[in-house]
Amino acid sequence: MGNSQTTGVLITPPDTLRKKVGGRLGPANKAAIAKAEAALANLADNFDEWMTLEVTKLEDTRNVVRNEGIGGDAGQKLFNVSHDIKGLGTTYGYPLVSSIADSLCKITLELDVRAKAPLSLVNAHVDSIRAVVRGHIKTTNNPVGQSLVKELSERATKFLATV
Repeated sequence: MGNSQTTGVLITPPDTLRKKVGGRLGPANKAAIAKAEAALANLADNFDEWMTLEVTKLEDTRNVVRNEGIGGDAGQKLFNVSHDIKGLGTTYGYPLVSSIADSLCKITLELDVRAKAPLSLVNAHVDSIRAVVRGHIKTTNNPVGQSLVKELSERATKFLATV
C-alpha cells in the first residue's frame, strides 16, 4: 500500500456577524442602569401582592389536579404555574419560594414522572409556598424556611429515585 494524502482546501467564511453587530460593546450606561433600578424599586411595592396572586393561581391549579388527576392537562398546568413561580420568587423577594417551586418542578416536569407523583408531595410543596408567602419569609436564613426547603428537596429526590 502506498502513502496517499488528500489535499484539502481551507475555506474561511466571511465574518458577516461582526459587521452587523459592530465592534466591542462600549462602557455600560450608568444612567440607564440607575433608571432601570429606580423603576424596579417603584414596582417593588407591588411584589407581595403579585406573589400572592401567583400563589392563588398555584392553589387553584392544585385543586383542579385534585379533581382531574395529575397526569393530564391539569398536571401540565401545575408544572407551568410552578415554573413561573420558580422564576418570580426571587424577583419578588421570596428566594425560598423559588427553591420550593424548583423542587415541585422537578417532580412535575415529565409526564411519566408527574403521573406517579404522590398528591401528598405536591400538596406539601404548594402548602409550603403558601406558608412562606403568607409569613413574608424573605430571607434564605430563616430556620423554618430552610427546614421546609431541605425536607421537600429530600422527599422529591427520594421520589425521583424510585421512578
